[in-house]
Amino acid sequence: MTKSHSLFLSHPCFLEHGVLDHPENVERLKAILAAFEASHHRSLLNLSLDSPATVEEIARIHDPAYIEFIESLRGKASNLISETPLSPGSVKAAFLAAGYGVELVKRVLGGDIRNGFALVRPPGHHARPGKGMGFCVFNNIAIAARQALAMGIKRILIFDWDVHHGNGTQESFYEDERVLFIDIHQDNLFPVGSGFLSETGKGKGKGFTVNIPLPKGCRDRDYLYLFDRVVKPLTLQYQPELILVSAGFDAHESDPLGMMQVTTSGFEQLAIRVRALAEAVCQGKLLLFLEGGYDPFFLAKNVMACVNVLASEPLSLPVKEASSPESDGVEARVKEIYALR
Repeated sequence: MTKSHSLFLSHPCFLEHGVLDHPENVERLKAILAAFEASHHRSLLNLSLDSPATVEEIARIHDPAYIEFIESLRGKASNLISETPLSPGSVKAAFLAAGYGVELVKRVLGGDIRNGFALVRPPGHHARPGKGMGFCVFNNIAIAARQALAMGIKRILIFDWDVHHGNGTQESFYEDERVLFIDIHQDNLFPVGSGFLSETGKGKGKGFTVNIPLPKGCRDRDYLYLFDRVVKPLTLQYQPELILVSAGFDAHESDPLGMMQVTTSGFEQLAIRVRALAEAVCQGKLLLFLEGGYDPFFLAKNVMACVNVLASEPLSLPVKEASSPESDGVEARVKEIYALR
């Protein structure tokens, strides 16, 4: 495989995680895999890679006692906490989900691929170092970022566009200047009391956490305008060597758990922008990680819109101009905090 190619990873064991009467259920991934089967990108989807994360790789983010606790639940049905049920296949799926992030980092930094998408369950961005929550067991994107740092990368951008705040990812790098964490999310949705503008990092990490909390009802133009006016200039200033995206699709207008109005076209435009940014600053090194999105039909459409952007060679899709946002004041407050003009 040449460097110009994409790689999309998923596995049947992810269908063995969770329970059917839960929002984060197996129908989400089934819809995505069916959409892949009907697309011309099927050859780029690997469904057979057996590459679970090791305990040592996961321990770069998670406390050893927490990892041991999760391991003790292997093969059992239980509740990690009330909103995060586990089935007998969940622990295996969680180790493989984390492992796929590590694998994609190794491949993109090794030059085997240019970009990729980890189509995994359970998701990860809410998982804290010592506690799983919010449907998440291990923090897949944070573990992947630690792998990149271990391989010598000095600066990483993690961009989280899930409708919920990526509190676990923020906590993992809150004092680390080697990771610029930018999170655009619905204000005070979940976790409540997390993701405020005032949360900007600590110690060496001060100024490297950027929260963009938005009021409910924001549309494509809000997200794209704030990407162009805040995310892009901060990234160009930081010059990351790798870009990782927590790609949740629960800001979509159809989603039952969010209250935003982003369309499939909006997610496509976000993907176009983030890929163009990766090509400008880090030779196109870009990895996406599936997070939320709880309407299976539209989740599949949104994922495939991003897949089309990643697999396009070269990137030839147009960037739509972003008009002034409805979320007045957010841009100005973020720019004031981070000294952007």
